[in-house]
Amino acid sequence: MNDKNKKTNKSKKIMKLDTNAKKRLTICLTLAFVLLFLIVIRVGWIQFIPVIDGHNLKEDAYKQQVTNRSISPQRGTIYDSTGKPLAMSGDVDTISVNPNGLTDSNGRDFDKPTLAKAFSDIFGIDYNDTLNKLNSSLSSVTIVEKVDTDKVSQLQEWMKNNKFYSGINIDPDTKRFYPFNNLASGVIGFTGTDNHGLAGIESSFDSLLSGTPGQVVTNTDPLNDEIPNGEQSYIPAKDGSDITLTIDTNIQSICEKYLSQAVKNNKADRWKCYYDESTDR
Repeated sequence: MNDKNKKTNKSKKIMKLDTNAKKRLTICLTLAFVLLFLIVIRVGWIQFIPVIDGHNLKEDAYKQQVTNRSISPQRGTIYDSTGKPLAMSGDVDTISVNPNGLTDSNGRDFDKPTLAKAFSDIFGIDYNDTLNKLNSSLSSVTIVEKVDTDKVSQLQEWMKNNKFYSGINIDPDTKRFYPFNNLASGVIGFTGTDNHGLAGIESSFDSLLSGTPGQVVTNTDPLNDEIPNGEQSYIPAKDGSDITLTIDTNIQSICEKYLSQAVKNNKADRWKCYYDESTDR
């Protein structure tokens, strides 16, 4: 009787084990079919997405593979009648980055908040605005324009100390200077941050002075390094033309000196213009 009970219990255990094994097998097969179904869906999506969304995919690929940078032309110099420069352009740099190619010396993605903090500290620009630029999907974004060489040297030193590998572009640019400061400023005028004239001669003859920007388009890898034998397009910048005025700096400075003294002596605070209403003007 005991042997029969033992056999019965053993049979029940075997049946229970078989049932559990079947359940596990069923679960494994179900998961396998689900994964296979998802893989088929994914393969189908990859296969047909170019047809459905080909334009956007091409655009994204272009942004990732092509770097397009502008070359600033040298703005023309404004001279006085004796050949002295009244307005001239000096060499500075413009800093831009490829947000998709910011890597360290090991080829790993560089921490963008850390880079944004460095840009903010070195160039005195807004941290949040800079971080937004670094998170952009564009192939190239400008961080800061027309910075002096000492600031660029600080950035290069920081890059060296932090083993920064690639993704930052330092491009030559120009900045407008006026050697005689405010002399004849009302006539000469001034330029804006985009290097175009906003007033005076700088504005009136802007089309002659500004020149034509150039452009460099290169194919780059994910680290923003130029691809050997890749397509490259280079359009050189055309510098602006020089202009010579009839102003003589010596005579102009003497006139402004005595005019300023006359205004001070007569306690004048503004110019007034009078005319005779009986005239036809």
